[in-house]
Amino acid sequence: MELNGLVAPAGEPEERSDEGSPAGAASPAPDPEVVAKPTRRKFTAQYRLRIVQEADRCTGPGEVGRLLRREGLYSSHLAVWRKTYRDGALGALSPKKRGRKAEVRNPLEARVRQLEGELGRTQEELRRANLILNMQGKVAGLLGFSLADGKNS
Repeated sequence: MELNGLVAPAGEPEERSDEGSPAGAASPAPDPEVVAKPTRRKFTAQYRLRIVQEADRCTGPGEVGRLLRREGLYSSHLAVWRKTYRDGALGALSPKKRGRKAEVRNPLEARVRQLEGELGRTQEELRRANLILNMQGKVAGLLGFSLADGKNS
């Protein structure tokens, strides 16, 4: 292989030197595979606090922009993190759970549901028993039986 007019001696492995990287530090080739579902970035509270403090130390023009580019962040990240830092410092910067908030359940709620189910079943049994008694009274009247004394009339 020829590098700047020089030819590497035969039998020796050729060193590849990328621009911007030191010779001998071969950078791995980027993976061309596309991730099926991208993962959401998560920032620790310590990282957020460090970035906010580092951004506050930036005094020159363009320093905050360089910081954000170096860290791969958006200006909206910094704005939100600064606001939470002012409002409540490190506690507010801790990761928050996403999604629906957990409901606070009454410990007696399960017992109430159980008792309501039993009440419904008991009321249905009572309704059936009343239907049966009414039918027995009507049948007894048709057949001429007296239900009070149990004799034929």
